Amino acid sequence: MSSRHHIDDFMRGRIIGKIEEVRKITDVAREFDIAHSVVSRLWKSLKTTGMCSRRHGGGRVRSTTPAEDRYIVLSAKKEQVHHSSAGGKSVSCCLRKADLPKNVARRLRGGGGLYARRPVVCVPLTRQHRTARLQWCREHHNWTEQDWACVLFSDESRFSLSSDCRRQLIWRESGTAYRPENIQEKDRYPTCSIMVRAGIMINGRTRLHVVTKGTTTGHRYIDEVLLPHVRLFRGAVGEKFVFMDDNATCHRTLAVQDCLDSEGIQRLALLARSPDLNPIENVWDALGRQVAVRNYPPTNKNTLIRALTEEWDKLPQQLLDNVVQSMVRRVECCITLHGGHIPY
Repeated sequence: MSSRHHIDDFMRGRIIGKIEEVRKITDVAREFDIAHSVVSRLWKSLKTTGMCSRRHGGGRVRSTTPAEDRYIVLSAKKEQVHHSSAGGKSVSCCLRKADLPKNVARRLRGGGGLYARRPVVCVPLTRQHRTARLQWCREHHNWTEQDWACVLFSDESRFSLSSDCRRQLIWRESGTAYRPENIQEKDRYPTCSIMVRAGIMINGRTRLHVVTKGTTTGHRYIDEVLLPHVRLFRGAVGEKFVFMDDNATCHRTLAVQDCLDSEGIQRLALLARSPDLNPIENVWDALGRQVAVRNYPPTNKNTLIRALTEEWDKLPQQLLDNVVQSMVRRVECCITLHGGHIPY
């Protein structure tokens, strides 16, 4: 099949020359790999107008003026007007002529380099949180990858049968996902969910522990996490072993501290509102994606637990090693951003 492409004036002259040599239009079209209709219209145009060059038209009149184009871009950058993928309100609602979403999208892409993207969801950070994060990162700024390789990063995560579709979009420039104006802060979880706990480190991981119903006390934390999981890694790594957990109330009881001291386990406390400084958060995200793409997605809590356990064991160790090794970059990035949100 002939390809459709632009024919310049030189090619037009060659085509006309072939036809004037008493060649058939079909043969000429086949020789130049051009549609028969194109060659026919070119020959007809020459006979009726005496010209074979392409006449350029004025094109469709632009629906917005340059001033309105600049206004669209400035409005999107200043107010961060949310644009729904289902056809909701956009910047065009406040303009007289540019009331078509496609026109607005073209103006934002062409004039401002803005694209519709989902906002990054991060926990809220107060000034005190930023100050504490900055101080913590400065204290660990000299840690190398070998130092972080001795840390067992532990945390809890909640998984739900329902998912947040996050269909709300914002207009932003490329590479600006973690700017404050492009972040949607959120710290609440949906209902009908289960809590799991696990730990990761270089060349190892703990089993996935499902937190059953009931109050998690210090003694329960010792019996379900510290003794069956953390103590084993302490014996394998040696004296350089460091255990990181969060500041939950059950983790800070005297019984827990006595257990850690008796086992010779050094603790590295994770700051409040700092999931981006714990690389296991990336592993939770990967685990949730793997569960979501299963051939038979979970439909109840029992199947959800089974799916999480199976997919946790299937996660490649290289993924865990990579996120642990990223701690050097995370600490440096937090210092650069003065304690702000870190791109995972």
